[in-house]
Amino acid sequence: MINLLEKKVTNPIPENEMERLLELSNLDLDYTDLEESLSDLTKLAAKIAGTEISLVNLIDTYTQWTVSSFGIEIAQMPREESICQYVIQGPQVNELEIDDLAEDERFKDKFYVASDPNLRYYYGIPLKLNDEVSLGALCVLDTHYKEISPEKKEMLSIIAKEVVNRLKIYKAVEGLQNRVHETQQVKNKVAHDIRGPIGGIIGLAEIIHAQGDDNKLEEVLEFINLIRKSGKSLLELADEILTQDYEVSKGRKKVAPAEGEFTLNTVKDKIKTMFDPQALVKQIQFEIEVDAPNAEVPIPKNKILQILGNLVSNSMKFTPYGGEIQVKLDLLINDVERKLIFEVIDSGAGMEEDKIQEILSGNSTSTDGSLGEKGYGFGLNLVFHLVKSLKGKVELESKSGFGTSFKVEIPLK
Repeated sequence: MINLLEKKVTNPIPENEMERLLELSNLDLDYTDLEESLSDLTKLAAKIAGTEISLVNLIDTYTQWTVSSFGIEIAQMPREESICQYVIQGPQVNELEIDDLAEDERFKDKFYVASDPNLRYYYGIPLKLNDEVSLGALCVLDTHYKEISPEKKEMLSIIAKEVVNRLKIYKAVEGLQNRVHETQQVKNKVAHDIRGPIGGIIGLAEIIHAQGDDNKLEEVLEFINLIRKSGKSLLELADEILTQDYEVSKGRKKVAPAEGEFTLNTVKDKIKTMFDPQALVKQIQFEIEVDAPNAEVPIPKNKILQILGNLVSNSMKFTPYGGEIQVKLDLLINDVERKLIFEVIDSGAGMEEDKIQEILSGNSTSTDGSLGEKGYGFGLNLVFHLVKSLKGKVELESKSGFGTSFKVEIPLK
């Protein structure tokens, strides 16, 4: 097996890297769920360029995520191993073309050049969110030299812009679905709130109706009778509103996850899909535990994968070959609060007290990983920023030589 992490290299970092990562995080994309939305554009790019391979790559703190591919099956690679990292450097970069990767000092020893699939040609265009920020790259590759005309390069540029548009639409649609779900929740609450008053009106009407002969007010009785009938109809309507979005499971009502929501089990599956390949490279025992009672209770997607993903990436980086990483996911629900809790515990190098304080202050700096993985110094800073934006908190415990534990608590509505 080729060790993708074995070489230490000098890697470029955009001057506005933190801003770039925040913009990518704000899109709150699920990297495992974009293939269907982008596959037609990826295939079109390869056909236009006449290349064997085309990819849509998004680049976060540690990893290049291939969210759509044509001609090759690949999901991710360490950021420092990628070619596309050179395409996201800022407004001055509009394209990168390499005629022969085997002749380029930066790439000639990379696994994808020195061995199967023996790539040679590369052409990449930044996926620009705006004039300053690039999220990743649309690239086409081949095992032989290619010559792409200016007209075809312009067409590829149009496809790259359409990729970004679809990412924006993906986010907008998800936001719309969230608002629809919130409206549904408001509707349910209103229905719930009117049950009491309506029930009281019906009860009062029935009492008055029962004593009607003593009152001798036929006109009032008729009016009260109308109130009673109307009230019962409203009560039936409230019951219908309250139950229409519920499914019955094991004798109790259970809310199904809506668009824009996960469950703890969903998060577990996605994190395993994303990071099992990295664990395999370093032969790390990677386990995720979910607290059973609330494993299927819907929770908002908001930044969960970004926060948890950065913490797991950090642990993958500092955990040595053959080490262990444990992730614990929990959801606390009681009469006072509803809180998402997750922990990432590793058997890595651990930290001295000064490094812990540096991280807690939100000013962590770059450190290379256990096998020389490139450190960029932005992952944990991003985690603290995102958790703070959600009014949550991060706890850190570590000791040099004895691993590290991060615990995150995020209050939910």
